Amino acid sequence: MLPPLLLSGLVGYVLGSLPFGYWVARRHGINIFEHGSRNPGATNVRRVLGKGPGNLVFALDALKGAMAAGAPLVAARLGWGDGVESAVLAWSMAGLVGALLGHSFSCFTGFKGGKGVATTVGGFAVLLPAALVVSAVIWAIVFYSTRYVSLASMLAAVSLPGGAYLFQAPLPLIGISAAVAVFVIVMHRTNLVRLMNGTENKFVKKKADPSAG
Repeated sequence: MLPPLLLSGLVGYVLGSLPFGYWVARRHGINIFEHGSRNPGATNVRRVLGKGPGNLVFALDALKGAMAAGAPLVAARLGWGDGVESAVLAWSMAGLVGALLGHSFSCFTGFKGGKGVATTVGGFAVLLPAALVVSAVIWAIVFYSTRYVSLASMLAAVSLPGGAYLFQAPLPLIGISAAVAVFVIVMHRTNLVRLMNGTENKFVKKKADPSAG
């Protein structure tokens, strides 16, 4: 039998690997890896297909993170296993790490994937909801003032460890939030280069087609 920590990480990876962005786009006749930024994340799906599909992908990708982080907590409350609280927390963090790796390196799409923002949101909604609120506020301020999704996402991720510390989260959660922040920035490294060069695309709403209707 697999040790609980490894099992949590493996289950998280499988959950994270579910390529919802790719599947949703396929239902609309689009291979998302060939359009826009060629990324299967919610932002690119929304940019290519519109608000509805993009929001659906964000919700589904967030659900992956929430399930991966939350499953060990639910199992413990139901009395499955005999882990102490610290061990259960470790299993939850392993599940979230697995989900992030699965989302960004999905075994179903040739180890290609998204940048992990929505999955991070879902996981920390379970593990650090108060800190996540702080990050969400920062994301909104940065995005609506600059229209750069990438910049808003990176700064929101960087704020997670600070929020965790502010709300006196256990040290392991502060550590994992810092590690996830680094991961999100690494996954946005090409965006960071474009931001520095002034060539990053801003997120703009699609203009209505005047010939429609």
